[in-house]
Amino acid sequence: MSSVKKIHYIKHTQIDSGKWNQCIDGALNCRIYAYDWHLDRTAIEWDALVYGDYEYIMPLPFRSKLGIKYLYQPHFSQQLGIFPPPSKAIFETFITAIKNRFKYVDMQLNAVNIPGENDGDIFFERKNYLLSLTKDFKSIISGYSNNTKRNIAKAQKQDLSIIEGIRFEDYLEFKSKNLPAGVDLSAVAKLKSLIAFGEYKGFGKIYGVYTPGNELCAAVYFCRWKDRVIYFNAASNEEGKNTGAMYYLVNRFIEDNAGKNLLLDFEGSMIPGVVRFYAGFGARPETYFQLKYNRLPLLLRWLKR
Repeated sequence: MSSVKKIHYIKHTQIDSGKWNQCIDGALNCRIYAYDWHLDRTAIEWDALVYGDYEYIMPLPFRSKLGIKYLYQPHFSQQLGIFPPPSKAIFETFITAIKNRFKYVDMQLNAVNIPGENDGDIFFERKNYLLSLTKDFKSIISGYSNNTKRNIAKAQKQDLSIIEGIRFEDYLEFKSKNLPAGVDLSAVAKLKSLIAFGEYKGFGKIYGVYTPGNELCAAVYFCRWKDRVIYFNAASNEEGKNTGAMYYLVNRFIEDNAGKNLLLDFEGSMIPGVVRFYAGFGARPETYFQLKYNRLPLLLRWLKR
């Protein structure tokens, strides 16, 4: 039997949850975004490609418009793709299966899903930023940029206070008032579900920065999964931005966790200012790929511009 025949398209309701999560859990490229409980809260609708008896798996978050099903990247799910790390042949088999089924795709793979040289027209590089916390704090801060050091020093003069473990209701209210452009309140509902689950299971915690008047001005939800701590979601108001509160907060988190066998995953960005913020703490870029193409009939391409 050829490898192509071993790949199955499986509907969400037919996925074996135990085998699925076991595959993700044992994968060298394990990412929290690919567990079924995470996908159920972010994608809502998703099917999967499964190779053999859950030897390799790939979640397929989808939406539909005018009866056309297409793949997309859900909020709060930076990297999906194939798990565990596939060989070149298995990678191509999965991509071929997607091409044969979907006319429009815009999704992000994980950092060990490397496309072949002949696929350059549908794969696009993106950057994640990672900082190892294994060294002592003094060694880590020696890698900070001068701008980052200045902003931390500025914040330290503002009489700010940091609280570890603020209530997620307070965070969500603050987040709702300080949403980035283009993000609607439906995303906050998904975030609420993720944070509630993370705190219930004990792998999520929110750091908050308060002004001298005891007003929340910046906060971050950190999510630890295995040896990776994700800078999962952040919010800041104008006062927080003006005082350098986020620099102050991240520096404190690094200080609290320096010397541990942890990787701080900033989740990356393609926005230059955000990239400078991450890189300013000494975080290093990691390449991962976006799979994107539009093969809809010409009259329908306007739907997904």
